[in-house]
Amino acid sequence: MAKFKKNRIDIITMGCSKNLVDSEQLIKRLESIGYNVFHDSDNVIGEIVIVNTCGFIGDAKEESINMILELLEAKKEKRIGRVFVMGCLTERYLSDLKDELPDVDRFYGKFDWNQIIELLSKEKQIKCEINAWERTLTTPPYSAYIKISEGCNRFCAYCAIPIITGRHKSRPIEEIEAEVKDLVSKGVKEFNIIAQDLSAYGSDLYGKLMLSELIEKIALIEGVEWIRLHYAYPVDFPWEVLDVMNRHDNVCKYLDIALQHISDPVLKNMQRRITKVETLEVINRIRRIVPDIKLRTTLMVGFPGEGEDEFNELIEFVKEIKFDRMGAFAYCEEDDTWAQKNLEDSIPQEIKQERLDQLMEIQEEISLSLNTQMIGHNVKVLIDRIEGNEYIGRTQWDSPEVDLEIHIPIDDTDYSEGDFINVTLTKAYPYELEGKIC
Repeated sequence: MAKFKKNRIDIITMGCSKNLVDSEQLIKRLESIGYNVFHDSDNVIGEIVIVNTCGFIGDAKEESINMILELLEAKKEKRIGRVFVMGCLTERYLSDLKDELPDVDRFYGKFDWNQIIELLSKEKQIKCEINAWERTLTTPPYSAYIKISEGCNRFCAYCAIPIITGRHKSRPIEEIEAEVKDLVSKGVKEFNIIAQDLSAYGSDLYGKLMLSELIEKIALIEGVEWIRLHYAYPVDFPWEVLDVMNRHDNVCKYLDIALQHISDPVLKNMQRRITKVETLEVINRIRRIVPDIKLRTTLMVGFPGEGEDEFNELIEFVKEIKFDRMGAFAYCEEDDTWAQKNLEDSIPQEIKQERLDQLMEIQEEISLSLNTQMIGHNVKVLIDRIEGNEYIGRTQWDSPEVDLEIHIPIDDTDYSEGDFINVTLTKAYPYELEGKIC
Protein backbone atom coordinates (compact mmCIF):
# COMPACT_ATOMS: atom_id res chain seq x y z
CA MET A 1 0.00 0.00 0.00
CA ALA A 2 1.32 3.43 -0.96
CA LYS A 3 2.52 5.58 1.95
CA PHE A 4 2.69 8.82 0.00
CA LYS A 5 -0.01 11.48 0.23
CA LYS A 6 -2.40 11.88 -2.67
CA ASN A 7 -2.82 15.32 -4.23
CA ARG A 8 0.41 16.49 -2.59
CA ILE A 9 3.44 17.67 -4.56
CA ASP A 10 6.81 18.30 -2.94
CA ILE A 11 9.24 20.66 -4.66
CA ILE A 12 12.93 20.67 -3.72
CA THR A 13 15.04 23.58 -4.98
CA MET A 14 18.79 23.25 -5.39
CA GLY A 15 21.16 26.08 -6.23
CA CYS A 16 20.63 29.81 -6.57
CA SER A 17 17.85 32.34 -6.05
CA LYS A 18 17.17 32.37 -9.81
CA ASN A 19 16.18 28.70 -9.51
CA LEU A 20 14.05 29.59 -6.50
CA VAL A 21 12.00 32.03 -8.60
CA ASP A 22 11.32 29.26 -11.12
CA SER A 23 10.17 26.96 -8.31
CA GLU A 24 7.88 29.67 -6.92
CA GLN A 25 6.25 30.13 -10.34
CA LEU A 26 5.79 26.37 -10.62
CA ILE A 27 4.23 26.19 -7.15
CA LYS A 28 1.66 28.84 -8.06
CA ARG A 29 0.66 26.97 -11.20
CA LEU A 30 0.36 23.64 -9.39
CA GLU A 31 -1.77 25.25 -6.69
CA SER A 32 -4.00 26.80 -9.36
CA ILE A 33 -4.91 23.34 -10.63
CA GLY A 34 -5.70 22.02 -7.19
CA TYR A 35 -2.53 20.50 -5.74
CA ASN A 36 -1.29 20.97 -2.20
CA VAL A 37 2.33 21.99 -2.70
CA PHE A 38 5.16 21.88 -0.15
CA HIS A 39 8.59 23.43 -0.70
CA ASP A 40 11.82 22.04 0.80
CA SER A 41 9.83 20.11 3.39
CA ASP A 42 11.58 18.08 6.06
CA ASN A 43 9.06 15.31 5.39
CA VAL A 44 8.77 14.61 1.66
CA ILE A 45 5.69 12.41 1.11
CA GLY A 46 4.12 13.71 -2.09
CA GLU A 47 2.53 11.66 -4.81
CA ILE A 48 4.87 13.67 -7.03
CA VAL A 49 8.26 15.07 -6.02
CA ILE A 50 9.93 17.63 -8.30
CA VAL A 51 13.64 18.39 -7.96
CA ASN A 52 14.76 21.72 -9.42
CA THR A 53 18.45 20.96 -9.93
CA CYS A 54 21.63 23.03 -10.09
CA GLY A 55 24.31 22.30 -12.67
CA PHE A 56 26.71 25.19 -12.12
CA ILE A 57 29.72 23.67 -10.32
CA GLY A 58 30.87 20.19 -9.37
CA ASP A 59 29.68 20.23 -5.77
CA ALA A 60 26.24 21.50 -6.76
CA LYS A 61 25.89 18.85 -9.46
CA GLU A 62 26.86 16.13 -6.99
CA GLU A 63 24.37 17.45 -4.45
CA SER A 64 21.60 17.38 -7.05
CA ILE A 65 22.44 13.83 -8.12
CA ASN A 66 22.52 12.63 -4.51
CA MET A 67 19.10 14.17 -3.90
CA ILE A 68 17.65 12.40 -6.94
CA LEU A 69 19.11 9.07 -5.79
CA GLU A 70 17.60 9.55 -2.33
CA LEU A 71 14.21 10.21 -3.85
CA LEU A 72 14.41 7.19 -6.13
CA GLU A 73 15.09 5.04 -3.08
CA ALA A 74 12.06 6.58 -1.36
CA LYS A 75 10.01 5.86 -4.49
CA LYS A 76 11.12 2.23 -4.44
CA GLU A 77 9.94 2.02 -0.83
CA LYS A 78 6.63 3.69 -1.87
CA ARG A 79 7.21 6.61 0.52
CA ILE A 80 6.73 8.93 -2.46
CA GLY A 81 5.11 8.51 -5.87
CA ARG A 82 6.50 9.85 -9.12
CA VAL A 83 9.85 11.69 -9.36
CA PHE A 84 10.23 14.58 -11.82
CA VAL A 85 13.59 16.29 -12.38
CA MET A 86 14.01 19.76 -13.92
CA GLY A 87 16.43 22.69 -13.93
CA CYS A 88 20.01 23.44 -14.90
CA LEU A 89 21.41 19.93 -14.50
CA THR A 90 18.84 18.40 -16.83
CA GLU A 91 19.17 21.29 -19.27
CA ARG A 92 22.85 20.44 -19.57
CA TYR A 93 23.04 16.65 -19.19
CA LEU A 94 19.61 15.39 -20.23
CA SER A 95 20.76 12.45 -22.33
CA ASP A 96 23.25 11.21 -19.73
CA LEU A 97 20.74 11.52 -16.91
CA LYS A 98 18.12 9.57 -18.82
CA ASP A 99 20.62 6.77 -19.33
CA GLU A 100 21.92 6.78 -15.76
CA LEU A 101 18.63 7.35 -13.93
CA PRO A 102 15.96 5.38 -15.81
CA ASP A 103 13.66 5.25 -12.75
CA VAL A 104 13.06 9.01 -12.91
CA ASP A 105 9.54 9.38 -14.24
CA ARG A 106 10.03 12.56 -16.24
CA PHE A 107 12.85 14.97 -17.06
CA TYR A 108 12.46 18.66 -17.93
CA GLY A 109 15.05 21.31 -18.64
CA LYS A 110 15.36 24.82 -17.29
CA PHE A 111 12.93 26.41 -19.72
CA ASP A 112 10.35 23.74 -20.55
CA TRP A 113 9.04 23.02 -17.06
CA ASN A 114 5.65 24.46 -18.07
CA GLN A 115 5.14 21.05 -19.65
CA ILE A 116 4.72 19.75 -16.09
CA ILE A 117 1.63 21.94 -15.81
CA GLU A 118 0.38 20.82 -19.21
CA LEU A 119 0.72 17.17 -18.17
CA LEU A 120 -0.91 17.56 -14.77
CA SER A 121 -3.64 19.88 -16.07
CA LYS A 122 -4.71 17.11 -18.43
CA GLU A 123 -4.62 14.57 -15.62
CA LYS A 124 -6.70 16.87 -13.40
CA GLN A 125 -8.83 18.15 -16.29
CA ILE A 126 -8.33 21.68 -14.92
CA LYS A 127 -6.93 24.53 -17.00
CA CYS A 128 -4.16 26.68 -15.53
CA GLU A 129 -4.99 30.35 -16.11
CA ILE A 130 -2.65 32.77 -14.36
CA ASN A 131 -0.25 35.54 -15.37
CA ALA A 132 3.21 34.48 -16.54
CA TRP A 133 4.95 36.16 -13.61
CA GLU A 134 2.65 35.03 -10.79
CA ARG A 135 4.20 32.87 -8.08
CA THR A 136 3.86 31.66 -4.52
CA LEU A 137 6.66 33.05 -2.37
CA THR A 138 8.84 30.65 -0.41
CA THR A 139 10.82 33.53 1.08
CA PRO A 140 9.51 35.47 4.11
CA PRO A 141 6.30 37.31 3.13
CA TYR A 142 7.97 40.73 3.25
CA SER A 143 10.89 39.86 0.93
CA ALA A 144 11.14 38.62 -2.66
CA TYR A 145 13.63 38.01 -5.44
CA ILE A 146 12.85 39.62 -8.79
CA LYS A 147 14.53 37.93 -11.74
CA ILE A 148 14.80 40.53 -14.51
CA SER A 149 16.66 38.51 -17.13
CA GLU A 150 17.93 35.06 -17.97
CA GLY A 151 21.14 33.89 -19.62
CA CYS A 152 24.44 35.63 -20.32
CA ASN A 153 26.43 36.85 -23.33
CA ARG A 154 29.81 37.24 -21.60
CA PHE A 155 31.19 33.70 -22.13
CA CYS A 156 33.88 33.89 -19.44
CA ALA A 157 36.34 31.05 -19.93
CA TYR A 158 35.43 29.17 -16.74
CA CYS A 159 31.65 29.63 -16.68
CA ALA A 160 29.02 27.14 -17.80
CA ILE A 161 26.06 29.49 -17.32
CA PRO A 162 25.80 30.56 -21.00
CA ILE A 163 26.02 26.89 -21.99
CA ILE A 164 23.11 26.07 -19.67
CA THR A 165 20.89 29.14 -19.96
CA GLY A 166 21.78 30.50 -23.40
CA ARG A 167 21.99 34.11 -24.48
CA HIS A 168 20.96 37.04 -22.33
CA LYS A 169 17.21 37.61 -22.45
CA SER A 170 15.59 40.55 -20.63
CA ARG A 171 12.03 40.65 -19.33
CA PRO A 172 9.90 43.63 -20.37
CA ILE A 173 9.82 46.53 -17.92
CA GLU A 174 6.01 46.54 -17.89
CA GLU A 175 5.88 42.89 -16.84
CA ILE A 176 8.38 43.43 -14.01
CA GLU A 177 6.44 46.51 -12.83
CA ALA A 178 3.23 44.48 -12.73
CA GLU A 179 4.94 41.74 -10.74
CA VAL A 180 6.36 44.20 -8.18
CA LYS A 181 2.99 45.96 -7.75
CA ASP A 182 1.27 42.62 -7.20
CA LEU A 183 3.85 41.59 -4.59
CA VAL A 184 3.58 44.95 -2.81
CA SER A 185 -0.18 44.44 -2.57
CA LYS A 186 0.57 41.15 -0.79
CA GLY A 187 2.90 42.74 1.76
CA VAL A 188 6.35 42.49 0.17
CA LYS A 189 8.64 45.40 1.14
CA GLU A 190 12.11 44.23 0.13
CA PHE A 191 12.98 43.45 -3.51
CA ASN A 192 16.27 41.75 -4.34
CA ILE A 193 16.84 42.29 -8.06
CA ILE A 194 18.69 39.33 -9.58
CA ALA A 195 20.11 38.31 -12.94
CA GLN A 196 23.17 36.55 -14.22
CA ASP A 197 24.18 39.92 -15.67
CA LEU A 198 22.34 42.99 -14.41
CA SER A 199 24.59 45.26 -16.42
CA ALA A 200 23.23 44.00 -19.74
CA TYR A 201 19.57 44.42 -18.83
CA GLY A 202 17.55 45.83 -21.72
CA SER A 203 20.26 45.62 -24.37
CA ASP A 204 18.52 42.78 -26.21
CA LEU A 205 14.96 44.02 -25.79
CA TYR A 206 15.36 47.77 -26.19
CA GLY A 207 18.68 48.10 -28.01
CA LYS A 208 20.29 49.90 -25.07
CA LEU A 209 21.08 49.42 -21.39
CA MET A 210 17.91 49.99 -19.38
CA LEU A 211 18.70 48.99 -15.80
CA SER A 212 18.49 52.57 -14.54
CA GLU A 213 15.06 53.10 -16.14
CA LEU A 214 13.79 49.83 -14.64
CA ILE A 215 15.03 50.58 -11.13
CA GLU A 216 13.66 54.12 -11.31
CA LYS A 217 10.18 52.76 -12.11
CA ILE A 218 10.34 50.19 -9.30
CA ALA A 219 11.56 52.84 -6.85
CA LEU A 220 8.51 54.98 -7.60
CA ILE A 221 6.05 52.21 -6.70
CA GLU A 222 4.43 53.02 -3.37
CA GLY A 223 5.22 50.41 -0.73
CA VAL A 224 8.64 49.44 -2.07
CA GLU A 225 10.95 49.97 0.90
CA TRP A 226 14.21 48.40 -0.28
CA ILE A 227 15.60 47.54 -3.72
CA ARG A 228 18.92 45.71 -3.79
CA LEU A 229 21.04 44.94 -6.88
CA HIS A 230 22.77 41.60 -7.42
CA TYR A 231 25.29 40.36 -9.98
CA ALA A 232 26.41 43.31 -12.05
CA TYR A 233 29.23 42.90 -14.54
CA PRO A 234 32.08 45.46 -14.54
CA VAL A 235 32.30 45.79 -18.35
CA ASP A 236 29.63 48.05 -19.91
CA PHE A 237 28.42 48.98 -16.44
CA PRO A 238 25.13 51.01 -16.56
CA TRP A 239 26.41 54.09 -14.74
CA GLU A 240 23.05 55.89 -14.68
CA VAL A 241 21.75 53.36 -12.13
CA LEU A 242 24.04 54.96 -9.53
CA ASP A 243 22.26 58.29 -10.07
CA VAL A 244 18.97 56.48 -9.43
CA MET A 245 20.53 55.06 -6.25
CA ASN A 246 21.40 58.58 -5.10
CA ARG A 247 17.95 59.96 -5.95
CA HIS A 248 15.88 57.33 -4.16
CA ASP A 249 16.29 56.34 -0.52
CA ASN A 250 14.60 53.00 -1.18
CA VAL A 251 17.35 51.92 -3.60
CA CYS A 252 19.85 50.35 -1.23
CA LYS A 253 23.40 51.69 -1.32
CA TYR A 254 24.59 48.20 -2.15
CA LEU A 255 25.99 46.56 -5.25
CA ASP A 256 26.97 42.96 -5.88
CA ILE A 257 29.58 43.06 -8.66
CA ALA A 258 31.61 39.90 -9.29
CA LEU A 259 35.21 40.74 -10.23
CA GLN A 260 36.85 37.27 -10.00
CA HIS A 261 40.49 38.47 -10.07
CA ILE A 262 42.76 41.47 -10.53
CA SER A 263 45.93 40.15 -12.17
CA ASP A 264 46.02 40.93 -15.90
CA PRO A 265 47.36 37.50 -16.99
CA VAL A 266 44.61 35.74 -15.02
CA LEU A 267 41.90 38.12 -16.22
CA LYS A 268 43.05 37.47 -19.78
CA ASN A 269 42.91 33.70 -19.28
CA MET A 270 39.46 34.10 -17.74
CA GLN A 271 38.37 36.08 -20.82
CA ARG A 272 36.90 38.77 -18.59
CA ARG A 273 37.63 41.49 -21.18
CA ILE A 274 38.83 43.92 -18.54
CA THR A 275 42.22 44.87 -17.12
CA LYS A 276 43.46 45.65 -13.65
CA VAL A 277 43.58 49.38 -14.35
CA GLU A 278 40.03 49.33 -15.77
CA THR A 279 38.77 47.31 -12.80
CA LEU A 280 40.21 49.83 -10.36
CA GLU A 281 38.66 52.66 -12.37
CA VAL A 282 35.24 51.00 -12.13
CA ILE A 283 35.50 50.54 -8.35
CA ASN A 284 36.77 54.06 -7.74
CA ARG A 285 34.12 55.61 -9.96
CA ILE A 286 31.32 53.69 -8.21
CA ARG A 287 32.57 54.82 -4.80
CA ARG A 288 33.01 58.37 -6.01
CA ILE A 289 29.44 58.61 -7.32
CA VAL A 290 27.87 56.86 -4.28
CA PRO A 291 30.26 57.53 -1.37
CA ASP A 292 28.30 55.47 1.19
CA ILE A 293 27.82 52.43 -1.06
CA LYS A 294 28.88 49.00 0.19
CA LEU A 295 30.31 46.66 -2.42
CA ARG A 296 30.02 42.90 -2.47
CA THR A 297 32.22 40.90 -4.80
CA THR A 298 33.21 37.33 -5.57
CA LEU A 299 36.79 36.28 -6.27
CA MET A 300 38.31 33.09 -7.62
CA VAL A 301 41.62 31.49 -6.67
CA GLY A 302 43.55 28.77 -8.45
CA PHE A 303 42.58 29.60 -12.03
CA PRO A 304 45.13 28.51 -14.66
CA GLY A 305 47.89 31.11 -14.86
CA GLU A 306 47.64 32.10 -11.21
CA GLY A 307 51.18 31.70 -9.90
CA GLU A 308 52.45 33.04 -6.59
CA ASP A 309 52.94 36.52 -8.06
CA GLU A 310 49.41 36.68 -9.42
CA PHE A 311 47.94 35.40 -6.17
CA ASN A 312 49.93 37.93 -4.15
CA GLU A 313 48.60 40.62 -6.48
CA LEU A 314 45.08 39.47 -5.63
CA ILE A 315 45.89 39.59 -1.91
CA GLU A 316 47.21 43.16 -2.19
CA PHE A 317 44.13 44.15 -4.17
CA VAL A 318 41.80 42.87 -1.45
CA LYS A 319 43.83 44.66 1.22
CA GLU A 320 43.76 47.90 -0.76
CA ILE A 321 40.10 47.95 -1.81
CA LYS A 322 38.66 46.61 1.46
CA PHE A 323 35.45 45.16 0.11
CA ASP A 324 32.52 45.53 2.49
CA ARG A 325 31.27 42.05 1.62
CA MET A 326 33.27 39.37 -0.17
CA GLY A 327 32.98 35.74 -1.10
CA ALA A 328 35.56 33.52 -2.77
CA PHE A 329 35.89 30.05 -4.22
CA ALA A 330 38.53 27.78 -5.73
CA TYR A 331 38.51 27.12 -9.47
CA CYS A 332 37.03 23.83 -10.60
CA GLU A 333 36.91 22.76 -14.25
CA GLU A 334 33.46 22.82 -15.82
CA ASP A 335 32.59 20.60 -18.78
CA ASP A 336 32.60 22.20 -22.23
CA THR A 337 33.87 25.60 -21.07
CA TRP A 338 36.70 27.30 -22.95
CA ALA A 339 39.04 26.87 -19.98
CA GLN A 340 38.32 23.16 -19.71
CA LYS A 341 39.11 22.69 -23.40
CA ASN A 342 42.12 24.98 -23.67
CA LEU A 343 43.83 25.48 -20.28
CA GLU A 344 45.52 22.96 -18.03
CA ASP A 345 44.12 22.84 -14.50
CA SER A 346 47.59 22.33 -13.05
CA ILE A 347 47.33 23.94 -9.61
CA PRO A 348 46.93 21.22 -6.95
CA GLN A 349 43.72 21.25 -4.94
CA GLU A 350 45.61 21.68 -1.66
CA ILE A 351 47.28 24.84 -3.01
CA LYS A 352 43.90 26.19 -4.13
CA GLN A 353 42.47 25.55 -0.68
CA GLU A 354 45.45 27.21 1.04
CA ARG A 355 45.01 30.29 -1.13
CA LEU A 356 41.28 30.36 -0.50
CA ASP A 357 41.80 30.10 3.26
CA GLN A 358 44.43 32.84 3.20
CA LEU A 359 42.22 35.16 1.17
CA MET A 360 39.22 34.68 3.47
CA GLU A 361 41.35 35.17 6.60
CA ILE A 362 42.41 38.55 5.25
CA GLN A 363 38.80 39.41 4.43
CA GLU A 364 37.76 38.45 7.95
CA GLU A 365 40.19 41.01 9.37
CA ILE A 366 38.92 43.64 6.91
CA SER A 367 35.30 42.87 7.79
CA LEU A 368 35.99 43.22 11.50
CA SER A 369 37.76 46.54 10.95
CA LEU A 370 34.94 47.93 8.77
CA ASN A 371 32.26 46.70 11.16
CA THR A 372 34.07 48.23 14.14
CA GLN A 373 33.93 51.59 12.39
CA MET A 374 30.12 51.27 12.36
CA ILE A 375 29.83 51.17 16.16
CA GLY A 376 27.78 54.12 17.36
CA HIS A 377 25.99 54.57 14.04
CA ASN A 378 22.19 54.54 13.84
CA VAL A 379 20.86 52.24 11.12
CA LYS A 380 17.51 51.06 9.79
CA VAL A 381 17.12 47.31 10.35
CA LEU A 382 14.65 44.85 8.84
CA ILE A 383 13.73 42.13 11.35
CA ASP A 384 14.14 38.67 9.81
CA ARG A 385 13.40 36.54 12.83
CA ILE A 386 12.99 36.48 16.58
CA GLU A 387 15.08 34.03 18.59
CA GLY A 388 14.82 33.88 22.36
CA ASN A 389 15.20 37.41 23.63
CA GLU A 390 16.67 38.82 20.41
CA TYR A 391 15.51 40.40 17.20
CA ILE A 392 17.79 39.36 14.33
CA GLY A 393 17.81 41.50 11.23
CA ARG A 394 19.70 43.19 8.41
CA THR A 395 20.51 46.66 7.12
CA GLN A 396 20.11 47.96 3.56
CA TRP A 397 23.71 46.81 2.99
CA ASP A 398 22.98 43.17 3.73
CA SER A 399 21.35 40.70 1.40
CA PRO A 400 19.41 37.77 2.93
CA GLU A 401 21.37 34.64 3.78
CA VAL A 402 24.72 35.86 2.45
CA ASP A 403 25.57 39.05 4.35
CA LEU A 404 25.77 40.36 7.90
CA GLU A 405 23.13 39.98 10.58
CA ILE A 406 22.46 42.29 13.53
CA HIS A 407 21.44 40.94 16.93
CA ILE A 408 19.27 43.30 18.98
CA PRO A 409 18.04 42.57 22.52
CA ILE A 410 14.26 42.75 22.85
CA ASP A 411 13.22 45.53 25.20
CA ASP A 412 9.63 46.51 26.06
CA THR A 413 8.79 46.97 22.37
CA ASP A 414 6.63 44.58 20.41
CA TYR A 415 7.94 44.19 16.87
CA SER A 416 7.38 41.35 14.42
CA GLU A 417 9.26 39.76 11.55
CA GLY A 418 9.19 42.11 8.58
CA ASP A 419 9.11 45.27 10.70
CA PHE A 420 11.71 48.00 10.32
CA ILE A 421 13.35 49.36 13.46
CA ASN A 422 16.00 51.98 14.18
CA VAL A 423 19.07 50.55 15.85
CA THR A 424 22.29 51.94 17.34
CA LEU A 425 25.20 49.59 16.65
CA THR A 426 27.08 48.67 19.83
CA LYS A 427 29.42 45.77 19.09
CA ALA A 428 31.17 44.35 16.03
CA TYR A 429 32.35 40.93 14.90
CA PRO A 430 33.69 39.89 11.48
CA TYR A 431 30.35 38.75 10.11
CA GLU A 432 27.73 40.08 12.51
CA LEU A 433 26.92 43.08 14.64
CA GLU A 434 25.08 43.85 17.85
CA GLY A 435 22.86 46.83 18.49
CA LYS A 436 20.12 48.31 20.60
CA ILE A 437 16.81 49.88 19.67
CA CYS A 438 17.03 53.66 19.62
